[in-house]
Amino acid sequence: MKKTKLPADESPVPSKAVLEQERKVLLDLGNDITRVRDKNDLIVLFSKRIKSLFYFTHTIVTLIEAKDETYTPFLLDHQNSPIRAHNRYGEMVASHFNLNEPFIQAVLKADGPISFWLEDIMDEPLSPPFLRVNYDAGVKEILMTKLMNEEKPMGFIHIYSDRVGSFTNEFRSIIKGIAPQLSSAVSNIIKNEEVLRKEKEKSFLLDFSSDIATVRTKDELVRAVQAALSKLNPPGGFVIRRINEDNTTMSPYVYDLKKTQDPKIVSALEKARYPINDGLQNRVLNSPIPLLFNVEREIQRGITSAYLQYWKEMGFKEIVGIRLRNGETNHGILFLDIGEINVQLLQGICAQISIALANIMANEQISKKQEEQSFLLNFSNDITQARTAQELQDAIARVLDKTMHTKLAMLRLIDDDGLHLSPFMFDRTLFENAKVDFDKMAGDRITIHETYTAQVLASKDGLVFNVEEELKSGNAYAKLWQTTGLKNMYGLPLRVGDKSIGTIWMLANRLSPLLLKGICAQISIAIDNIQANEKLLAYKKRLEVENDYLKEQIKTIYNFSEIIGSGEPMQKVYRLMSLVAETNSTVLVLGETGTGKELIARAIHGASSRKDKLMVKVNCAALPANLIESELFGHERGAFTGAIDRRIGKFELANHSTLFLDEIGELPLEAQSKLLRVIQERELERLGGKQTIRIDVRLIAATNRNLEEEVKAGRFRADLYFRLHVFPINLPPLRERPEDIEPLTHFFVQKYSKNTGRKIKKIAPRVMQQLRSYTWPGNVRELEHLMERSVLLTTDGQLDDVYIPRETDSEKQEQAYLLNRSLEQVERSYIIEVLKRCAGKISGTGGAADILDVPGNTLHSKMKKLGITKADYFTK
Repeated sequence: MKKTKLPADESPVPSKAVLEQERKVLLDLGNDITRVRDKNDLIVLFSKRIKSLFYFTHTIVTLIEAKDETYTPFLLDHQNSPIRAHNRYGEMVASHFNLNEPFIQAVLKADGPISFWLEDIMDEPLSPPFLRVNYDAGVKEILMTKLMNEEKPMGFIHIYSDRVGSFTNEFRSIIKGIAPQLSSAVSNIIKNEEVLRKEKEKSFLLDFSSDIATVRTKDELVRAVQAALSKLNPPGGFVIRRINEDNTTMSPYVYDLKKTQDPKIVSALEKARYPINDGLQNRVLNSPIPLLFNVEREIQRGITSAYLQYWKEMGFKEIVGIRLRNGETNHGILFLDIGEINVQLLQGICAQISIALANIMANEQISKKQEEQSFLLNFSNDITQARTAQELQDAIARVLDKTMHTKLAMLRLIDDDGLHLSPFMFDRTLFENAKVDFDKMAGDRITIHETYTAQVLASKDGLVFNVEEELKSGNAYAKLWQTTGLKNMYGLPLRVGDKSIGTIWMLANRLSPLLLKGICAQISIAIDNIQANEKLLAYKKRLEVENDYLKEQIKTIYNFSEIIGSGEPMQKVYRLMSLVAETNSTVLVLGETGTGKELIARAIHGASSRKDKLMVKVNCAALPANLIESELFGHERGAFTGAIDRRIGKFELANHSTLFLDEIGELPLEAQSKLLRVIQERELERLGGKQTIRIDVRLIAATNRNLEEEVKAGRFRADLYFRLHVFPINLPPLRERPEDIEPLTHFFVQKYSKNTGRKIKKIAPRVMQQLRSYTWPGNVRELEHLMERSVLLTTDGQLDDVYIPRETDSEKQEQAYLLNRSLEQVERSYIIEVLKRCAGKISGTGGAADILDVPGNTLHSKMKKLGITKADYFTK
């Protein structure tokens, strides 16, 4: 027959004897309860008194956890429990049982004690597992009643029996009567335990406060925190993350990961920089109370931070996060692998940790500033010894490498025009992955209006450009920065006083603002000193050059015998030179670029009566417009801004000698009029001076321009032209003196063989054929440079090849002559001219077909069609 539960309200009315016995038991139990000092003593006394009247095996008291709707064991009768040896006993003692299941709900609804046959309810859905465990130990029946506190259920008393019929009506009546006293006793025990717990926590926090007050280093903090958190017993350890200097990321500071020894995970966690606003860390920082969160649930919510995956791999399930805050400043977060939170104790511990962390950070900041100041002092000592750009670059490279672990991306200086910036120094190795792009961009001469440069120069202490952000703009510099893999580009202005002298650029993930500012100040001063030193050295050198000008010119003197060329055109030039050399007449040397006009001028001077004094040369095309008068005629001290001393002009230097005015056609009109006066009057006045200086100068001028056309165009004064055009000498272009190509070639080969250490004894015939067939738009100068290159590229004793440009200068032909001829006539004449230059050679290297860039057979066919014979291109 199925046994059913028997509620207390269904029992018969107890007899008078039973009531007397109940009162006695209650009185004795009440006296016992007043003597209870330990919570487990209560259940022992309770069992002892009740067992003197009734039979049962054991009893326990459970407490309700209202917040999570569970109930848990509180008072245990270990000595009498038949399930003590059961393999699930430990699990039962630590379990939280669901309040929302039929078995316990029946107890809550009952007005008094209620009993159950275990075999009837233990296998029901949601029934607590302790029913089955007790049944396995021989228990058959359970009697339960709720314990009340302030008219609310606070827990239950469980009484078990392994006999049938143990829970009589009298037993139920006594249990119902003692339930209020038992509830009161349990409530008092809970209150006492809470008081003791708080006193213990206060004592612990006081001790922890004393311990942590002595903390000054990171290692000391680790030991203190480990000791403190051991009271909370986090199974997986803890980690403290500190907010980084960028205030946007956090990194592990101290930790104790008990659940993992995987070096890969530990290394990843140590080096990580996690964004604060990742959906989890920012919640903890903004919460005034600790937050308990589930690792798996946060991953499912979409939090992608790598540390959640690591925690999951390490087996962390429930994590507590609490902010470390000192005053109004957040310093970091404490994460604990723990399931339950003692909020007050944890907040007390974290308050002390926050203070210690703030102190450590303050000490670190002080130490860091002291180190930086010491470093800047040492750097100042190093940099003051730099006298050259290379010494400065070496000093900068050392400081950036050893202290900041970065390299110099670029240092540009503002040019004298105040508009452009030129590269001064850089470290190309920083851009190993983009050398070509870097070399190209580094060579650019940018202006102060360039996007990044303008921003940096306008800033007070420089700017930080995030590479990823700048990439969105599509700027070429940002793309170059990206190749380094570094996050930020630091651009700072270099200033001396209020004057900007340039910009400095460094790529790094993070740099100290104080160090950057100090380093840039030192670099600015060093560069300014170097520039001043270089200007002084340049001025000194310039004075030495001027003082020793005549001596230095001796190395470049030539005479007639050193001019190479024996053909008819050059013989005409020699005759003219011989006629004019011994006179004092002005000579105008005309000819294309590269024909050797300066060589002719030196030869004329060397054959004159003035040869004992060296010729002075002035390149008119190279003279700045605002300095022409000073350069030619000299100036007095203070004549203009920057004239700090008297200067002797070129006319005075050439007194009683020869002055060679090269590229006279480039002289501005204003300077031409002043030059004309000096030529006419043979006297001058220095700029800013009042004294007239008489001079005796023989003038030789040279130009590649057609001065007659320049006069007609109004770009050259006619009166000056006639003064210069006293004795003109026209130098023939190299293409008009083909007989001189071979001796010139041998001369230049011998010259550059000696200079380069090459031993070239022979020139291949086809090389001479190529040289003769070329039109030489650059004349002798082009031939000289071409032979220098060919010598450098020759590795054996024979010059087998030259590197002549493929295209010739067809513009040398007369346009009027071409316009009055038919296409066939022009084509026939051009082929004949090429055949003449190639000495009749049609095919092969240096042949006419090679020059015309057509196949040999095609040229033969074209010659036959146009009626070209050997008589047309072989001259007698």
